Amino acid sequence: MSWFKRKTKGITTATEEKKDTPKGLWYKSPTGKIIDTEELEKNFFVSPEDGYHVRIGSKEYFQILFDDNKFKELDANLESKDPLKFMDTKKYPERLKAAQEKSNLKDAVRTAVGKSKGKDLVVACMDFAFIGGSMGSVVGEKIARAADYSLKKKIPFLIISKSGGARMQEAALSLMQLAKTSAKLAQLADAGIPYISLCTDPTTGGTTASFAMLGDINISEPGALIGFAGPRVVRDTTGQELPEGFQTAEFLLEHGFLDFITERRDLKDKINLYIDLITNQPLRV
Repeated sequence: MSWFKRKTKGITTATEEKKDTPKGLWYKSPTGKIIDTEELEKNFFVSPEDGYHVRIGSKEYFQILFDDNKFKELDANLESKDPLKFMDTKKYPERLKAAQEKSNLKDAVRTAVGKSKGKDLVVACMDFAFIGGSMGSVVGEKIARAADYSLKKKIPFLIISKSGGARMQEAALSLMQLAKTSAKLAQLADAGIPYISLCTDPTTGGTTASFAMLGDINISEPGALIGFAGPRVVRDTTGQELPEGFQTAEFLLEHGFLDFITERRDLKDKINLYIDLITNQPLRV
């Protein structure tokens, strides 16, 4: 009966077992292309033969975006608690501790401020390696505080979304973060401070229903999965057959949900180009 209960190894992979950046000497992309991992890292974790963008975390995005990888992390020690005393197959505090030890992260988002092409930028980057990038109270609080910092210092704000959705162990407290983060972004809009939303693979659930789609400009990496609910749920709800690839970044761009798609190697230039244009600054090269 173990196969029926989905306990057999290989049938399913727990969220905490999934890896972002590849381990070992070689990496094989979904299309079967094989590349040396050192070469992959030099190419911004993008497979050169097929352009597949490997999932990366905040460490790698900070290296890409901040000049010389120099930045100041904000609220680095903020950690989740268990106010609801939620019980599942593994107690929530134990799961948090295990996720912290395995990922070397405090929670599913890191926020930082630094120079990008010579000018200040606040970045909030989600990490899928921490319980599937799920959005709990700490994620919402750190994004809200980063928005406050951006508002106070009048610095452009970038959120890099990578999430499976709300964190069920925090129930309604998790869902409240949608409203809290959206309200903070509205304050940035009222103050005329640029907010850029970058959707990466995957951007789903509550993140899509809040800050991921509220950017002054919404952008994405190629091939990213972006959506609210899974295809089966959408199909059963609408009662319609869905077009192929309807939750890919390319489909969303074609239908007006994204402003543009950018290769990872061009990410820093494209973000700063937009900031220069909207703030009417001389273009940086």
